[in-house]
Amino acid sequence: MDWMTVVVRFALYVDLMLVFGLPLFQLHAMRKPERSSALAGKFSNLTIGATIAGVILSAISMILMVKAMSGAADFSSIEQHMIEMMLTDTPFGMAWCLRMAMLVISVLAGILLTRMPTLKFVMMSLAGGIALATLSWGGHGAMDEGVRGQLHLVADIIHLLAAGAWVGALAVFILMLILRYGNDAADISVLSRTLNGFALMGTAIVGSLLITGALNYWLIVGPTINGLFSTTYGQLLVAKLVLFGMMLLLAAANRYRLSPLLERAHLVGEYGEAIAALRRSLFIETCCAFLILALVAWLGTLGPMAE
Repeated sequence: MDWMTVVVRFALYVDLMLVFGLPLFQLHAMRKPERSSALAGKFSNLTIGATIAGVILSAISMILMVKAMSGAADFSSIEQHMIEMMLTDTPFGMAWCLRMAMLVISVLAGILLTRMPTLKFVMMSLAGGIALATLSWGGHGAMDEGVRGQLHLVADIIHLLAAGAWVGALAVFILMLILRYGNDAADISVLSRTLNGFALMGTAIVGSLLITGALNYWLIVGPTINGLFSTTYGQLLVAKLVLFGMMLLLAAANRYRLSPLLERAHLVGEYGEAIAALRRSLFIETCCAFLILALVAWLGTLGPMAE
């Protein structure tokens, strides 16, 4: 097991999902005047920082891939022509080049479009979404050819984007609780409204994850559960599904119990207990999301139903 590759893959998943999900949340959850607020500016700066980190992580991932594909004994054995060949002659390399271009565009949009916040977040989320989608060419989605390969890539891309939207929303809610929670009723009002407003988007995200997840399993493993509990791949997949189930339960609790509780508490001006309960739930949900991404990073290095 190449743990460095797994760690870099995990970091890339988390990072690029934030690069996509943070600005996307500003578009579908925040009202137009709120996109010019100090809080939105903090999210914009965080996205820029994550984008720069994405450039660095992508560079490291390219070096790791070249080392693995070339069979180089160590990093000092990697020659320039190996990198050039990977960049120009492989789908992974071309996807990598597209990712780097999109990350540059995202940073420029964040820096240059500060006076046009809606356009800024549109450009950042679009570029971030394309950058996130390019990760599909580094996993099982790129192993098939023809129509089957195209279907697999599309399913992988939709799965990544849906996960990115969820992770981005979780990050926003956590940061709102950390950065803004106090005695300002207006801040609590924004938090309550965006939590309730995320219901429709959340339903679309969960539906997309379920459908594309099932399709990906069929394309990778086939219509069978043989080896699901007896192989490393299968066991990691089961663990991922258990964590996903926990996320669904927590999201349902947030939607149907904690969000209404916060809304009622906001009306009477006593929301300390509701905020604390919501913070705990969102923290556990976020931890589950991180564990799932760590498992996905590991699964991507294993063959189907590998021992």
